[in-house]
Amino acid sequence: MFENAPIIKSTKEFTATRNACKLCAPLGASVAFKGIRGCVPIIHGSQGCATYIRRYLISHFKEPVDIASSNFTEEATVFGGGANCDRAITNVISQYKPEVVALTTTCLSETIGDDVKMYVHDYKRNSELKDLPAFVTASTPSYQGSHMDGFHEAVGAAIKAFAKGGEKGTHLNIFPGFVSTEDLRQLKYLLKDYGIEFVMLPDYSETLDNPIWESYKRIPEGGTPVSAIETCGSAAASVEFGTILNSGALSGRVKNTRLSATGAEYLQNEFGVKNYRMPLPIGVKNTDRFYKALAEISGKEMPARYKGERGRLIDSYADGHKYIFGKKAVVYGEEDFVVAMTTFLDEIGVDVILAATGGESGRLADQIKANCPERGEQILAKNMFDYEKIKEWCQENKPDLLVGNSKAYYIARELEVPIVRCGFPIHDRIGGQRIKHLGYAGTQELFDQVVNAMIQYKQDHSPVGYKYM
Repeated sequence: MFENAPIIKSTKEFTATRNACKLCAPLGASVAFKGIRGCVPIIHGSQGCATYIRRYLISHFKEPVDIASSNFTEEATVFGGGANCDRAITNVISQYKPEVVALTTTCLSETIGDDVKMYVHDYKRNSELKDLPAFVTASTPSYQGSHMDGFHEAVGAAIKAFAKGGEKGTHLNIFPGFVSTEDLRQLKYLLKDYGIEFVMLPDYSETLDNPIWESYKRIPEGGTPVSAIETCGSAAASVEFGTILNSGALSGRVKNTRLSATGAEYLQNEFGVKNYRMPLPIGVKNTDRFYKALAEISGKEMPARYKGERGRLIDSYADGHKYIFGKKAVVYGEEDFVVAMTTFLDEIGVDVILAATGGESGRLADQIKANCPERGEQILAKNMFDYEKIKEWCQENKPDLLVGNSKAYYIARELEVPIVRCGFPIHDRIGGQRIKHLGYAGTQELFDQVVNAMIQYKQDHSPVGYKYM
């Protein structure tokens, strides 16, 4: 009966991702949850997912990272993972005594339709334990979105689970995004210098970059307490870094549409907490915008220390301009990171010829045009790029340097051009978790790295091997 049926051929070309310029959603969620005090994340899925995430984070942060798993087997895959979820929660509570249990889903558990919120509800209802920890869940299938979508999904889930309204206070909520542990510490020093009380979410500055211990601690000290998150609904304002945030495909989102509110959006919609949203404060322009918001919120002028940082940064721009002006750069990584780094490089006279990300929002080009009004139209901005596409593009267009994480080192090596390592992950250097990016001080260190990378390249390729500029 099918002998004469027409043969339908697909004419749409499709190229599989070969080396993704993004990571999995539950990895990002795990980082965010590690920024809550006393929290143990549980990956609801196979053991391999948790093992991959642990190993990946350990390589960057150089710290032990405990992430539990509900350890799916074939049976759980067929009949559902409810029993595995209960057992994982019980084991975590008995062994870690956590303040918070955070469950994040995987491709497998989402594909079979596991309802983790229902599992947690039933567990709390049926448990014989007297003092249960707080619970929070995030839906993070990796076949939709990236690690940044998972990160912001987790932050939003924590706000929705714990934040309460009330009489407006004077404190500030700050949502820094996925930045380095040193960036988080610098932000805390800054807000204290301004005399601003604040709640930072997440704060993994200690939990993922802690001092040496005399004895092993199953749950590192640090993180944002649930009691502090509860006050977010009564804050005077929120500051949220990023303009793209979780606009990818996670949880059914469509291009250019955010169907799930960020933490700061939820607080503004639910409790009327004004949200100051802005790009990551990298570069003079974006950092000025951050300080302007702090002045408006606090009613205080910029402290002298930071005026000095700003002045020295601008002076260094003048000192180093001749070494980098007109150099061609390729920037890659998370979307908001790429937007901020492109804006900074454009500000110092470096021509960004490709801004690439594995993110799925479709908003990268628009945001770069908005933040680089003079050259934005000339910058090729690409969503859903992988490292092999970046490599092929670079082979044809010959950039002078690469700016981003260590995963593109093999491209820089093949092209014999410098790479300025920043962002996440940094797997081939010590201190990747402590790289400063934000504010005048962070920009200063990035600027020095960029200039010195170009000077070293010229020096290494000089026929006379000069040692004085």
